[in-house]
Amino acid sequence: MSRNKVLQPDFKLAFLLPKYWLTWLGVFILYSISWLPYKWQLGLGRLLGRLLLKIGSKRKHVADVNLKLCFPNMSEQERNRILKKNFENTGIALFETGMGRWWPDWRVKRKFTVTGLEHLENAKQAGENIYILAMHYLSAEIIGRGFGLQHPLVIFYRPHNNRLMEFFQFRGRGRSNKYMLGKRDVKGLIKAIRAGDSCLYLPDQDYGRNRSVFVPFFDVKETATTTGTLIFARQPKTKTFMLIPKRHDDGSGYSVEITPALENFPSKDDIVDATRVNQEVEKAILRKPEQYMWLHRRFKTRPDPDAPSVYK
Repeated sequence: MSRNKVLQPDFKLAFLLPKYWLTWLGVFILYSISWLPYKWQLGLGRLLGRLLLKIGSKRKHVADVNLKLCFPNMSEQERNRILKKNFENTGIALFETGMGRWWPDWRVKRKFTVTGLEHLENAKQAGENIYILAMHYLSAEIIGRGFGLQHPLVIFYRPHNNRLMEFFQFRGRGRSNKYMLGKRDVKGLIKAIRAGDSCLYLPDQDYGRNRSVFVPFFDVKETATTTGTLIFARQPKTKTFMLIPKRHDDGSGYSVEITPALENFPSKDDIVDATRVNQEVEKAILRKPEQYMWLHRRFKTRPDPDAPSVYK
């Protein structure tokens, strides 16, 4: 089993120093709230999100710019509706982090429906490797926990800068999954794919100019899109699937769909393949656009490095 050397953080006595006291307070509050009834947490999350919408001017601006760039033909009224709902979902996502890290398995299972697992099982039976693409939905923490209970994954992720938060993040995400690999451990993920582990990768953020191509994403014709996705998709005997999550509006829980393997993917053309990945991500986002992470500066890297930021 491949492991990234920086992962599997152990508890350290240094975590008791004053520099971590605020982190401990936040963890205690989040842990306590996680035991409240589920619908209470949804309600609290919506209230928190509305507060963030009022005071979070920078993130509100980023989300608003992203929506305008992606949906220029959408009415202002509809964009504002999505923006408001997006912040409500952002507030909910905070409490979903607590659910994902501390809920017992039985409580998570009660809220989840997963479809499409037969596509993964059929691929395994055919001797094919499994590579799953997801996107940054706001409910990712609880989705990862719930899906992992039915089909454990190897997850490619970015470790937290706060060492105490990374301690809790790693253990929370690993409760129902096989293990996690830091975003620089490319060889580790290749090894995991070839070993027959189901591996998860999120290709939908702006990872900078290095190892990227500029292809369409919604109405932005030149969007920096990582080609790192393709390194893994092009491994021998590997099939690529999409994981599409949804939080139900009626508060009943979550559903996750695994699509059939992408046909005629990958090719040998980075532009064609990166465009295809973005198209698949777009289709998934459009199912529930208000639940996507629009707060990320998706278009910060421009084709012309001297061009002004679209977020100014």
